[in-house]
Amino acid sequence: MKIPYSVLDLATVIQGKAPADTFKNSVALAQHVEKLGYTRYWFAEHHNMVSVASSATSVLIGHIAGNTEKIRVGSGGIMLPNHSPLIVAEQFGTLATLYPNRIDLGLGRAPGTDQLTAMEIRGGRFSDPHSFPQDVLKLQKYLSNDNSQSKVRAIPGEGTEVPIWILGSSTESAHLAASYGLPYAFASHFAPAYFLEAINIYRQNFRPSATLKEPYVMSCVNVVAADTDAEAERLATSLKQLFMGIVTGQRKLLQPPINNMDEIWNDMEEAAVNQMLSVAFIGGSKKLTAQLQSFRDQTKIDEIMVTSHIYDHEARLYSYQLFADIMKSL
Repeated sequence: MKIPYSVLDLATVIQGKAPADTFKNSVALAQHVEKLGYTRYWFAEHHNMVSVASSATSVLIGHIAGNTEKIRVGSGGIMLPNHSPLIVAEQFGTLATLYPNRIDLGLGRAPGTDQLTAMEIRGGRFSDPHSFPQDVLKLQKYLSNDNSQSKVRAIPGEGTEVPIWILGSSTESAHLAASYGLPYAFASHFAPAYFLEAINIYRQNFRPSATLKEPYVMSCVNVVAADTDAEAERLATSLKQLFMGIVTGQRKLLQPPINNMDEIWNDMEEAAVNQMLSVAFIGGSKKLTAQLQSFRDQTKIDEIMVTSHIYDHEARLYSYQLFADIMKSL
């Protein structure tokens, strides 16, 4: 049975370009993947990162939705502890009013940044007890018709019932998604260590809800596809350099591909990057078809979301085309 395939766009800023170029490329990519049959196009909230331009996540969601026709657009995710649930309900309620039945709201509990920046974002709420589970319930209520008699209402937003997803990179989020009966999206594109354990916990503890009767798992993965395995591996050196910057704390704009990573990393950095990329699909169509079929058989995922850090825009578009062709063949 074929499964939906979607896109996570981190609005990556590449070396030699500016965020304005990134946003133009995002529109072009969204229009491209819409034609290829992709289901969703999500942005992730990050702050104080030179290579990520999706800090104003809801603004970008509106921009993409306004430049496409039918693909679902949403967050993967909004870092809810950074915001008041009412403000999120109003923002996504506005988006859902402008673009009915096309908006998704994925929620995460991490700050999406470093601790110093998180303090600037959250202000006096930084030291408050963690209220993520309660805030998810508040947000659900604001977006429902059940809140119509409340003294505090989300206008617009109330009654839009924007679909909510729980995002995770650990097992804690799996318990929450299961107990609330919400779909679960796992960040296996950068935190694969707990992936299998987390989705097993989610499925075993899932409680049906008014919005979801059976567990629904989406895995986000890195994909670099090209005509040959060798070309894909070369293109993927941009991704590996990006992750190397995370490991070393020396973040840079997305760098052009190079011929040999051994010239720039040491053994410890290589091991750390490869661990983070243990759920990544890099290669030509034949290799990726076999790997993706095996991945589906092992994980039984319901949907797959792709992020592709590729320096050249045309090569990135082509990678998403090849991936769509593969998914249609499985």
